[in-house]
Amino acid sequence: MRNRLVPYFFVTPAMLLLITFGILPIAVAAVISTTNMNISAFASWNNVDFVGLDNYAKLFADSDFWQALGNTGLFAVVGVPAIVILSLGTALLLNRSQSWFFRSLRAFYFLPAITAIVAISLVWSYLYNTQFGLLNYLFSLVGVPPVQWLSDPWLAKFSVALVAVWRGTGLNIIIFLAALQGVPKEYLEAASLDGAGEWRKTVSITVPLLRFAIFFVSVTTTIAWLQFFDEPFVLTDGGPLGATTSVSIFLYKEGFRLNQFGYASAGSIVLFVIIAAITLVQLRLRRADDEY
Repeated sequence: MRNRLVPYFFVTPAMLLLITFGILPIAVAAVISTTNMNISAFASWNNVDFVGLDNYAKLFADSDFWQALGNTGLFAVVGVPAIVILSLGTALLLNRSQSWFFRSLRAFYFLPAITAIVAISLVWSYLYNTQFGLLNYLFSLVGVPPVQWLSDPWLAKFSVALVAVWRGTGLNIIIFLAALQGVPKEYLEAASLDGAGEWRKTVSITVPLLRFAIFFVSVTTTIAWLQFFDEPFVLTDGGPLGATTSVSIFLYKEGFRLNQFGYASAGSIVLFVIIAAITLVQLRLRRADDEY
């Protein structure tokens, strides 16, 4: 009996943390989303009324929400493949040599992942500065007029996404490097004896054996981009004209600036359902691929 209980003893702390900081907040948000709760609720709970699904009806009729949802979808469609491809390509190149130089490069590529987003955004805001930024200065050397990196709606999308892709590759490079250590050397040596070149070994042996790592990075990166917040919040605050407003920024403004907690909670539940649905689809595709 004691031996059977030992695994549950080790799992219990993680389950308690998951319930406390994961499942319970979602349940609370679901309840609040059916009320008109705002800042007046802190004065008296009598100011809170049950409104049913009115917040959801209002949310789906809100053009600002649909714009934020479209922006989030665009960021995810562009950002997820970019991060996966860049991370995998960089990891393959770094894994080709075990010299001290390439080992130091691994730490260099990981730095953006551990650097504070405020510091990163401050540096990039200087680079994007229309009058004094380094990027526009380099363009001026070849006669290109100043570019409105964070003022033009479409360029602002690109500029914010670029920072997020640059920042997001560091951790995923480390994950791919760890997965590459598990590729059997015997397979690569046998392929070399058969006359296979580096490209053929990479495409036919290495990448297929990294399928689970690619799947893991794809899922976690997709979830992160659907919750896209840090970069657009610090660089543009969702502007200009809402061009970089993601769903997370929309919910933040509604909940913490306009104090519409019930309305923001409804949006958070919708975002949760979208993330859960996309993740389940990815898991189902992975299972179907394994069965095949």
